[in-house]
Amino acid sequence: MTTYLLKNVSVLGGEPQDLVLKDGVVSTGSTTEGVEVIDATGLIALPGLVDLHTHLREPGREDAETVETGTHAAALGGFTAVHAMANTEPVADTAGVVEQVWRLGREAGYCDVFPVGAVTVGLAGERIAELGAMADSAARVRVFSDDGRCVSDPLLMRRALEYVKAFDGVIAQHAQEPRLTEGAQMNEGELSGRLGLAGWPAVAEEAIIARDCLLAAHVGSRLHVCHVSTAGSVEIVRQAKARGWNVTAEVTPHHLLLTDELAATYDPIYKVNPPLRSAADVEAVRAGLADGTIDIVATDHAPHPHEDKDCEWAAAAFGMLGLETALSVVQQTMVDTGLLDWAGVAERMSYAPARIGRLSDHGRALEDGAPANLVLFDPSVSRVIDSSETASLSRNTPYAGRELPGRVVATFLRGKATVLDGKLA
Repeated sequence: MTTYLLKNVSVLGGEPQDLVLKDGVVSTGSTTEGVEVIDATGLIALPGLVDLHTHLREPGREDAETVETGTHAAALGGFTAVHAMANTEPVADTAGVVEQVWRLGREAGYCDVFPVGAVTVGLAGERIAELGAMADSAARVRVFSDDGRCVSDPLLMRRALEYVKAFDGVIAQHAQEPRLTEGAQMNEGELSGRLGLAGWPAVAEEAIIARDCLLAAHVGSRLHVCHVSTAGSVEIVRQAKARGWNVTAEVTPHHLLLTDELAATYDPIYKVNPPLRSAADVEAVRAGLADGTIDIVATDHAPHPHEDKDCEWAAAAFGMLGLETALSVVQQTMVDTGLLDWAGVAERMSYAPARIGRLSDHGRALEDGAPANLVLFDPSVSRVIDSSETASLSRNTPYAGRELPGRVVATFLRGKATVLDGKLA
């Protein structure tokens, strides 16, 4: 394995120093013998990013993404670990399917893939899936979600929360009351009425979050709230944390940057679940991420083939790409605005997601002896996003043609370069 010397790198935005990556671990010493030297002057070193919410589509929708192409995108975005959501075909609701996804990740080798197990059989919301078997499998599943659908039955949700306590698992809830969002197409408000698109009320998200915070507190279990998108949701999570309840939450990059005004284009590239919200909601989720109410940034990377997006709005699929642009969007919305420093970014994009997912070898400080999982990022440059250049099989990025700050220069997984000079190694 190549030994790398990172010269004059700024760890978490601190003073320049040298880092050595040797035999899969970090050393803060310096050596010039038998090493490949990387001039990291002006570059930020962050621990390898961890995404708690990724859709890799395999098995079943290899026309949209595969584990291999999805992990290529992840590495180019600075990620060394991703959690693959369960809404595949077949659904990841058995030990066999989660082990298949886990093995595909190991074979690809560009980042570690941790499968998320379904909460209910077939995501149907009727019977609890084999949570214990998935937890005991080779994949060691600790995060469970019916993402894309809400576990709307409160009794099922309570049972799932109780079940995962046995192995310190967590239920990641897609908070969407289905009866309030039937046929919904965009954020409910004056604009949805003017555009003639069925509205998606904030209360549909907030009601489920409030219910599930109460359930998690009642049974003493861990709840994670997926893709928080409204000011009301932030306040509910804030109140739950103030009571000492074991609740964590995430926000996506697109909900940090984009607003529902983009629906006026009728371009389905901006159709996503939950929908893009108002400017006031964007301000609220940024504030929640800054003050720790929202624990992490998660991409909800949701690739779709051309035919599922190149159609009228109502017929289009929900979702957008996120892995390759996440760090740049966080720089623009949180760092360049003064809401977070780079240490805060590391907490929300590496340390905290690793803790929630119970990962032992990711989300570690870049100290002597730590696993050499890290990303080198240049915050001083900018780039115009070209959808034709994505590593993903799909092209549904909402940032095409936009100028975003920053660029991933290199990514290392256990000391092995997966990205060098901004390209797959």
